[in-house]
Amino acid sequence: MAIIELKVPSPGESITEVTISKWLKSDGEFVEKDEELAEIESDKATLTLNAESSGAIKILVAEGETIAVGAVACTIDDSVKGEAKPKAEAKTAPVAASAPTEKKAEKTAPAVATTGSTYATGTPSPAAAKIMSENGIKSNQISGSGKDGRITKQDVVAAMANGFSTEAAKGWGGSRDTDRSKMTPLRKKLAQRLVSVKNTTAMLTTFNEVDMSAIYALRAKYKDSFKEKYGVNLGFMGIFTKAVTEALNLFPAVNAMIDGEEIVYHKYADVGIAVSAPKGLVVPVVRNAETMSIAQIEQEIKNLALKARDNKLTIEEMTGGTFTITNGGVFGSLMSTPIINPPQVAILGMHNVVDRPVAVNGKVEIRPMMYIALSYDHRIIDGRESVGFLVKVKEMCENPHKLIFGSKSPDEVLLGL
Repeated sequence: MAIIELKVPSPGESITEVTISKWLKSDGEFVEKDEELAEIESDKATLTLNAESSGAIKILVAEGETIAVGAVACTIDDSVKGEAKPKAEAKTAPVAASAPTEKKAEKTAPAVATTGSTYATGTPSPAAAKIMSENGIKSNQISGSGKDGRITKQDVVAAMANGFSTEAAKGWGGSRDTDRSKMTPLRKKLAQRLVSVKNTTAMLTTFNEVDMSAIYALRAKYKDSFKEKYGVNLGFMGIFTKAVTEALNLFPAVNAMIDGEEIVYHKYADVGIAVSAPKGLVVPVVRNAETMSIAQIEQEIKNLALKARDNKLTIEEMTGGTFTITNGGVFGSLMSTPIINPPQVAILGMHNVVDRPVAVNGKVEIRPMMYIALSYDHRIIDGRESVGFLVKVKEMCENPHKLIFGSKSPDEVLLGL
């Protein structure tokens, strides 16, 4: 029997303190070995604190409090035994016939109630979050019916169909109240980096537009067979990432970085994909994207996006990129000037696809068009290189066969079918 101290693990080098963002267990609650006890935020990543033994937890640091790496966040008294058993008894209570068992169920009911809520409770699925964002709906306006109380797409659709009560929407309109919340370490670090980029780089943005007709036709023709073979959807990101890697090979300065008075040219393409995660913007990296097929890129992006959604990305998965792609089009953005992700010197911004009239062979046609933007550091990238890079990305997306060589049809070789 002993009191076990649980110390804050190190998220990575150079990180000396973290914030306890959320306790997943209550003070005095019985916990099992390896259970997740708390979510911990640093300025680079989110990690969890896990129980090293079964017993009763004693919380020493409040939610939102900053604590040094290696400091004790809580303790576990492993002399406390068996307090998780009422869960199983409560599950069997409804089918029991004897009066004594029913009394036992009544006693254990409060214990079950204290553990009914998890980190997933009230958290929307990606599809639900998209609809909620587009319609300005908050999580507290919807009851989740998914696993562990997660909000599903069907929950949102049903709530919109039934309408929202004035009580649920109360707090906007007529009030002069304000709320204050402390910035998370990730948000503070992001703010510092964005200001630093504006102050230390000669950032400039150039624009172009892409006719998405060829990509739309490609997806319509092969999306079913592609998903059947590879288990992922054929999206825009895989094709754009592949086009970017080819363009980086032709314009190496766009894939470089400044180190003191030297320019470092990378002979590989580690492409960061900006993802909107629950805790803020993160940029996981697809390593050696230049060697990957479109299917492999799509699979890796899906894997990283799922980790980002669940706050499971490691620092290693978010560092070392040589170029970044951000897609504001998923939120409806028509045009923007993305900010460079240092120490990189360029970033590609994708946007919403809109049907617009364009001139094609002397005639006006309605085509699905997307504006693309390249923000770059003018200290090492000249106008010729930046414009040439963007034009090359445009050409390869409008003519996907330019990405590949081989004896098969261009579409089949491109998709690996």
